[in-house]
Amino acid sequence: MGKHVKSIDSRILARIRAGGPGQVFAPGQFLDLGSRDAVDQALSRQCRAGTIRKVARGLYDLPRDHARFGRLAPSADAIAEAIKGRDAIRLQPSGAHAANVLGLSDQVPVRLVFLTDGRSRRVKIDGREIVLKQTTPRNIAAAGRTSGLVIQALRWLGKENVDDRVIAKLERILKPEDKATLLEDAHLAPAWIATIFHRLVGAAQ
Repeated sequence: MGKHVKSIDSRILARIRAGGPGQVFAPGQFLDLGSRDAVDQALSRQCRAGTIRKVARGLYDLPRDHARFGRLAPSADAIAEAIKGRDAIRLQPSGAHAANVLGLSDQVPVRLVFLTDGRSRRVKIDGREIVLKQTTPRNIAAAGRTSGLVIQALRWLGKENVDDRVIAKLERILKPEDKATLLEDAHLAPAWIATIFHRLVGAAQ
């Protein structure tokens, strides 16, 4: 192996290891270290060596190993974050996934749905399916903010299922800075959810 090959391999590997096990990454994150072809070849070599793993088209991870369960699959959220960075898009957890992230549902969905301002697509990994659904600018406007997560979770639960118990749970888990975003983004929510936002913010004051 030539000196240049060793150099790019070691630099890529050092950056990957700095991020720790469980991270998911794409070749484009290393283009400051070499050409796309050189990066692809370096990642292929590390895959063959078993250092990293290819988890989907154009996506790799630094695997996590568990003493009892062996090599673990990458988390869906880590995969989604890698896709978001690779494709320069916004993603918003939706449906049962949003409710589960907030702790409003114990259901761990096999099919995880994210709203996006990119194109719609599906990614299947280890029996799970990540669904990216193209949506309107309004629905993605609060992506990355707690308000966006709460809007999608409450939409999934449905107005008839959002009772005092659910609102009390949100009151407990939302930090003061999270509640501030609810007020800022209330205009992006359906009227019944906006009313809940104002109720939560009022309770915090």
